[in-house]
Amino acid sequence: MEEVIIGLEIHVQLNRLHSKLFCSCSTGYHNAEPNSHTCPVCLGLPGSLPVLNRKAVEYGIKVGLALGCKIEEETLFYRKNYYYPDLPKGFQISQYDYPLATGGQILIKGDDGERNIRITRAHMEEDPGRLVHAGTIDKARYTMVDYNRCGMPLLEVVTMPDLRSPKEARSLLDKLRSILEYLDVFDGNLEGAMRVDANISLSGGDRTEVKNISSFKGVEKALSYEITRQRNLRRRSMKVVQETRHYDELRNITVSIRSKEEAHDYRYFPEPDLVPLRIAAWVPAIKSTLPELPDARRERFVSEFGLTDDHAKSLTSEVKVADFYEAVAAKAPAKLAAVWIADVLKGELNYRGLGIESFKESHAVDIVNMLDSSQITEDVAVEVIRTILDKGGDPGGIVKAKGLGKAGDEAVIRAVREAVAECTAALADYRAGSPRALNYIVGQVMKKTRGRADPGEVHRLVLQEVERA
Repeated sequence: MEEVIIGLEIHVQLNRLHSKLFCSCSTGYHNAEPNSHTCPVCLGLPGSLPVLNRKAVEYGIKVGLALGCKIEEETLFYRKNYYYPDLPKGFQISQYDYPLATGGQILIKGDDGERNIRITRAHMEEDPGRLVHAGTIDKARYTMVDYNRCGMPLLEVVTMPDLRSPKEARSLLDKLRSILEYLDVFDGNLEGAMRVDANISLSGGDRTEVKNISSFKGVEKALSYEITRQRNLRRRSMKVVQETRHYDELRNITVSIRSKEEAHDYRYFPEPDLVPLRIAAWVPAIKSTLPELPDARRERFVSEFGLTDDHAKSLTSEVKVADFYEAVAAKAPAKLAAVWIADVLKGELNYRGLGIESFKESHAVDIVNMLDSSQITEDVAVEVIRTILDKGGDPGGIVKAKGLGKAGDEAVIRAVREAVAECTAALADYRAGSPRALNYIVGQVMKKTRGRADPGEVHRLVLQEVERA
């Protein structure tokens, strides 16, 4: 089968800033009325001049350093000329020959284990506006334009064509989002925070570019569709045309929108209203502000807390979860806390569409400590977590109110004797050579004790009672 070759151009909105890249308009436009966050600069009105947001450049350098890039000594802004309704100036201020950062890599979980995906460059540019189509892009009756997004600071991260599947592309996007959130330069929950142009080809064939995909799931679906489309063309001995395509999320297909542009089509030339920037002297101070990043934190969790690599990966994939875990591990057994946060709590939160901030650190500490001291069983711990998430309350109060404390020895022995006496059919099956029948009796004991008994101890007592019966 032909090798799949994928490279991504990832447009990251540096939306933790208070103002846009070249003007003082607020970046907090996401819930505002259309075209209410604009000014003469971001609308490109005659006589307006751009003024560079230094903090945005510092954020870009910060991301470049976190990706292991070389920060160039000098960077320069260009005009990228093309006409499109969402670009009121008729050009986009971007970077070309002198990007902010070059080189670098991102470690991802690939199809055959972990591997590094190379970064070609990371450069800054302004965001265009947003087109709102009345229908699908190829059949819309009309299109509206919202210029609120114009001028938002973007960092475009360009990978080498090192990705070999849609799953790997999704893995890279997840990892990049994690790094950006650790750096606190980006809020991925905002509309348009990260948009992707995906270049894809089959070995030996021309590539297509799927533009402006707005979700990680969309990237995976668009690439899967495009791989199938290109393979089907080859089977019919038809040529894959080098073109730009759009991913239609409603129909889960890509549609052709124009022939593929090359760099010369944009007639790049230096932006005459912005001087070159010498940024080498900025790097040491910015580097000193870098936090501990996901890969380093994962390694520390393994060495410091003795966690498995899988648990460490799960706990460090989101900075809020990593912070939550460390706070709990400072007051409760670290390994036990890792298991319950990574395997149970995260699953319950995901099921409800909630974030880790929906659960108090103190509640997690109480639950882990009660488990460690055998005050409650694992089944009870799960019930307590679900009750807190669905109805509120605190662990101690829920255990007391529901009578969920661990059952005493006498109560467990009484439940075992009752269950063995009642489960005559299961007892007969066990004696007939079906050891699994014993599990049914254990289950009945757990019901009688409302999950408050230790399953291992119950199994031992049931076996003992059955042998005597």
